[in-house]
Amino acid sequence: MSEDHTPAADEAQPAAETGELEALRAEAAALKEQVLRYAADAENTKRRAEREANDARAYAIQKFARDLLGVADNLQRALAAAPEAVDGPVKNFVVGVEMTDKELQAAFDRNGLKRVEPAPGAKFDPHQHQAVMEQPSAEIAGGGVIQVLQSGYELFGRVVRPAMVIVAAKGSGPQTSAEPQAHNPYDSGETDASGGAVDRTA
Repeated sequence: MSEDHTPAADEAQPAAETGELEALRAEAAALKEQVLRYAADAENTKRRAEREANDARAYAIQKFARDLLGVADNLQRALAAAPEAVDGPVKNFVVGVEMTDKELQAAFDRNGLKRVEPAPGAKFDPHQHQAVMEQPSAEIAGGGVIQVLQSGYELFGRVVRPAMVIVAAKGSGPQTSAEPQAHNPYDSGETDASGGAVDRTA
């Protein structure tokens, strides 16, 4: 004997399936959002761990790095004072100082200590530079670096010592020539006895 199907029962079954499908979709969306949130938390944790590791490393060698900056400064001063035309033992000595300076800078680079030495005309950055003097300049615009007196250094992005610089004063820079005055076709340039312009349009 076959089971009778009423119209109400036939309509209730698709409605139940639709409701179950919507519930599954909502659950899948919630699970997807949860997975994305966990992934974002993991990425943030990874970045925070890397930042803390860099900070710990920088803090550990910061004092040692700062002490070595005096050695680097003395090597730079020695090279700046060395005569250009040298020969014999003096030349070998200068070459030795240059090699020592290069090796020291290479050691700095390997350990995250970078030199801060802005080029002439670079904009003054108060986070990396220290202005010790301000003077007018015909070549550098106001607020630009004219000269570096002492190189600065940063360790993993943290300034260990700012660069000491001379900054161009406000209003410095190449001066533009005055704009030519508009020519008056009625002005011949002649003046009368009282100093007024002579009108020859009549």
